[in-house]
Amino acid sequence: MIKGQGLQGGTYKPLTSRQVTEIHEQSLRILKEVGFCLESPAAREIMENQGATIDGNIVKLSPSLVEKFLTKAPNKVLLCGRNPENDLHLGGNKVYLGNGGNVTAVVDLETGKKRAALLNDAADIARLVDGLEYIHFYILPVYPSDVPNHVVELNNYYQSFKNTSKHVMGGVDSVESLAETKEMAEIIVGGAEKLKERPIFSVITSIISPLKLDAKAADALVAAAREGIPLTAAPAPMAGATSPVTLAGTLVQQNAESLFGIVLAQMVNPGCPILYGAVPTTADMRTMNSLFGSIEMGILNACAAQISQYYQIPCYVSAGPTDAKLPDMQAGMEKAMNTLMVAQAGGNYIHLAAGMLDSGLLVAYEQYVLDNEINGSVIRVLQGVNFNEQTLAIDVIKEVGPGGQFITHPFTLDFMRSEFFQPRISQRDNFVNWAMKGSLDARGVARENAKKMLKEYYGEPLEPHVEQAISERFSGKIMIYPQNQEMGEN
Repeated sequence: MIKGQGLQGGTYKPLTSRQVTEIHEQSLRILKEVGFCLESPAAREIMENQGATIDGNIVKLSPSLVEKFLTKAPNKVLLCGRNPENDLHLGGNKVYLGNGGNVTAVVDLETGKKRAALLNDAADIARLVDGLEYIHFYILPVYPSDVPNHVVELNNYYQSFKNTSKHVMGGVDSVESLAETKEMAEIIVGGAEKLKERPIFSVITSIISPLKLDAKAADALVAAAREGIPLTAAPAPMAGATSPVTLAGTLVQQNAESLFGIVLAQMVNPGCPILYGAVPTTADMRTMNSLFGSIEMGILNACAAQISQYYQIPCYVSAGPTDAKLPDMQAGMEKAMNTLMVAQAGGNYIHLAAGMLDSGLLVAYEQYVLDNEINGSVIRVLQGVNFNEQTLAIDVIKEVGPGGQFITHPFTLDFMRSEFFQPRISQRDNFVNWAMKGSLDARGVARENAKKMLKEYYGEPLEPHVEQAISERFSGKIMIYPQNQEMGEN
């Protein structure tokens, strides 16, 4: 079986070296001449003290100031899982694939109908992802409707920590929510110092395109950076709507936005772990809907990965969502093409690469299983050809000779598992055997696989004393046993 975590990408380079440099130079010009709307007075004060020019809410940065603080960002970032086997060593062209989300709707696994997301979905999806080998990290996928708003994030993180031993990432609504999540993570790993050594969670803060960071996101970014919590400041410019319609113009703006977040974090805490953030998309010029499955989204994110390598800062980029409403042919086509493209470009932390439908507004259990298979195929591409004296098999060819056969040769047994990707979902039986097994299409097989996993698979639970400590510390806030409830179709 090909596990493939951290395999090398970087063979696809959509931009020339000169074009990357031009994007960098024009981004510096934007930050100097146009500036950034920063709504947090505390964050503005930090930047002003470091030499930024402030005019009301607008912050302008000189090229020398930007470049000074870019050099302080680390070129490697460690994101840990509860199980060290799930640690992610980000940097260079190493590729990892994970999910994404924070959506409010789910395709019910039993009925196949769209319904509101529940806290049980957060728990079950975490458990499902934990058992899928080609989804390397876990981002909070849903915003549960059955939890009071003031404790949604705390419960979401709790169900994530409890049900997966992979790295957990998510957004935060407030500095207070961040502090509580950090405290919970400290209980799990054994203290504040242990969490610094082994950060089992990281934070997404969102930049608003064009060129704006609101007070809540800015204060969360500052708080995370100050505590040394790994984070990303991720803009999501939409070409033709919130950024220029041209891909080149969108890349300049997106890069300026990404650099602004990195610079602010490094001003707060030089050397704090941060990922170059990029979620560029395109707009449908007929409807102005955001498109998450367009081929241009794949190109933009591949370019973003290449640009991040120019700065030698690990990147958080996007691939794998789709505009399809169901796990159908459109979904498979859009997901496979864009995920392969961004992985080959060397995207380090590729999120949205599992579970998502409907332009990033919906998740489906069976889609996680299908995307795991797509990701496995992508990883097999990154693995390439195992090329050495032994695998050239000259002696084996001599032994078999003209007219012979290789199926019974020991060499075949030695290498067949490592050379070939073995899919779980794709149908490789002949037609008669496929029909005898129920004539299920890929979605049908994936649904059965998801049901089986949720019935049988349980990963590494939190230790009882950890569960007890969390229950006591967050008494009245944590829903220990979320209950499913019947929800109508949205």
